[in-house]
Amino acid sequence: MENILDDYAHRNALRDVDTRLKLALGVGAILIGIFSTTPLSPLIIGLSMGVITVAIARIPFRLYIGLLAIPVSFAAMSGIVILFMTGGGDPLWTVTIFGFSFIMTTESLNLAVLVTCRTFGGMSSLFFISLTTPAVELFSVMRDLRLPKEFVDLSMLIYRYIFVLIGEAIAMHNAQVMRNGYSGFRRSIYAFSMLGAMLFIKAWEKGEALLVAMDARCYDGKLEVMEGERHLDPKGVVSVGCYLCFCSAITILCAGKNFF
Repeated sequence: MENILDDYAHRNALRDVDTRLKLALGVGAILIGIFSTTPLSPLIIGLSMGVITVAIARIPFRLYIGLLAIPVSFAAMSGIVILFMTGGGDPLWTVTIFGFSFIMTTESLNLAVLVTCRTFGGMSSLFFISLTTPAVELFSVMRDLRLPKEFVDLSMLIYRYIFVLIGEAIAMHNAQVMRNGYSGFRRSIYAFSMLGAMLFIKAWEKGEALLVAMDARCYDGKLEVMEGERHLDPKGVVSVGCYLCFCSAITILCAGKNFF
């Protein structure tokens, strides 16, 4: 299950769409949401990206909601802090805890909604890219953009060994569970510390083994990436352009407008 994101990226209905087009759509939507001063634009981006990912790319709805719930829950908790830690505007509600008064105002409420909507729109766009585009194709586009080859090669190695370490961690965790390593609180703390220490050692050993393997294969400082032929579909270009223009128009026309 540790490869589930890349598995869906290889099997989704948008697999054959040009990677540059999907990146333009996702990154453009993220930038529009970040620079938006109204929560309406990132909210529309988040909902529309969700529809594209689930309905068009055919990513399972439960998987998508489970992934999206993690960052949105963090954004919601941050929004609660912003509600009572940001001043300005008219007071809406006051709560007293241990003798300290916390006041929610219209400005703090609007800011909390804006931050939450930005997170929702940005993460929906990011999940669209990650669930519809294999990582190998992303690295190929990065090379086409003339990014430093050292940066691209390090990104490839880091991405590869994320899954290697996840697999090692799962195997060690399962072995600990079979030996009742998590049967109590103290045993759980000890088992988790041992897991972290052994994972560090495994990472070091895997790195040393990688160096030996690369030297044995006459590594010359460049990792090769398989690249296929890519052709931009004119209809896709027009569709992406219209979508980004529509979102930009909402951002400009509704600039500064809030829900409250």
